Amino acid sequence: MIDTRTRVYDNVTFEVFSQEIVPANRPAIMRGLVKDWPAVQAALLGDEQVVGYLKNFDIGYQAESLIGDPDIQGEFFYSDDRKGVNFERMRLPIPDTLDRMLALRGQDNAPSLYIQSVPIPDCLPEMVMDNHIPFIPKEIAPRIWVGTPLRVQTHYDLSNNIAALVAGKRRFTLFPPEQLANLYAGPLDFTLSGAPVSMVSLESPDLERYPRFAEALKVAEVADLEPGDALYIPYFWWHHVRSLEPFNILINYWWKDGPANMGSPYDALLHMALSIRDMPEVQRQAWKSMFDYYIFGSHGDPVAHLPPHMKGPLGEVPAQARRQLYQQLARNIAGKL
Repeated sequence: MIDTRTRVYDNVTFEVFSQEIVPANRPAIMRGLVKDWPAVQAALLGDEQVVGYLKNFDIGYQAESLIGDPDIQGEFFYSDDRKGVNFERMRLPIPDTLDRMLALRGQDNAPSLYIQSVPIPDCLPEMVMDNHIPFIPKEIAPRIWVGTPLRVQTHYDLSNNIAALVAGKRRFTLFPPEQLANLYAGPLDFTLSGAPVSMVSLESPDLERYPRFAEALKVAEVADLEPGDALYIPYFWWHHVRSLEPFNILINYWWKDGPANMGSPYDALLHMALSIRDMPEVQRQAWKSMFDYYIFGSHGDPVAHLPPHMKGPLGEVPAQARRQLYQQLARNIAGKL
């Protein structure tokens, strides 16, 4: 049993969000933040009404949809032999998928359908104008998620995230980043949708096989959303998502802080796995000290004693210089192939 409930904020303004919620670096429910959206108002009238509302904006876009057999019971995951996944990906017209979802409501032994993370400007562009969070910059594209009853396995995003519920009810179970070792992450190079996922079932964890998961549960927190609510999920917070009603719609916004042309931490992690992980232990510890000092600032600014022109990639790096460094890095890596 998870006892901790995510903190709830009412009447959230930009000032509250930027000065209270974000600095706390914890999930936060923003109750009723999007309750006035036309999409939410349509959903409150019924599933058919909100589906009709979405169809009004359709431009014929073929959206990637996940389809799972009835036996997966809405849990999109790896196949039993862990060599594949337990669902198929197909590109389908949005109106057709929505109609099929409505038809499946209340059916026993029904397949699972999921429209996952489709940028709204690509598929329902005119919908953006009337369904927008005022303090989200216009250049951050909202994404839509629509599904039958489903469970999204515990994962994290390398972005800040605001998830706004339009229809149905959803439960988020969240774990802080430092629980990585207790969540038994899956492979880096064979993921379900980009980020590694926990290999542990939240509903029925096998604590003999994954004993440290019990420690993660002690610090987990739960956020239940209803139509009009939004949830702020900070960078790298793990989250499991479960829909609690037969038809659900969610819209989310992802954004990153820092330079727009920043490299991928995954690329750095993979490079370290190939270049450092198999070193003798004494050498690995030396490089751990290097990263602690130069990257994580364990002793403050590592180049504070140098004049600006000598700080190189550890100082202020203009866009052109950043591109040149990436090009040099690509050449260095290519030399290993």
